[in-house]
Amino acid sequence: QVQLVESGGGLVQAGGSLRLSCAASGRSFSNYAMGWFRQAPGKEHEFVAAINWSGGRTTYANSVKGRFTISRDNAKNTVHLQMNSLQPEDTAVYYCAKARSIWEVTTSTGYDYWGQGTQVTVSS
Repeated sequence: QVQLVESGGGLVQAGGSLRLSCAASGRSFSNYAMGWFRQAPGKEHEFVAAINWSGGRTTYANSVKGRFTISRDNAKNTVHLQMNSLQPEDTAVYYCAKARSIWEVTTSTGYDYWGQGTQVTVSS
């Protein structure tokens, strides 16, 4: 069993930055990839970023590439999402998720545990 708890969401002006964190409980954190997804009101669940088991490989949605950075600290069982140059269209609930494998994946079916989500609101 794995529990994921996100933190770091909030309200920020356009152009600002936020850093989301996800703390994972349970064993063998370094045995699986991690990802971030988001869902805006009235929109579908959307992949944001993923990182493989070691942190050596990352992948991003085109909409956030160059602005967001995913990282992980296996010693602390945490994964982070640094979000820079935020825009109003980034407003959403952001979810941390544990992948079923060690490799980063971009589809939600590749994940088996999810956090409760943290709200990010970007004002114009």
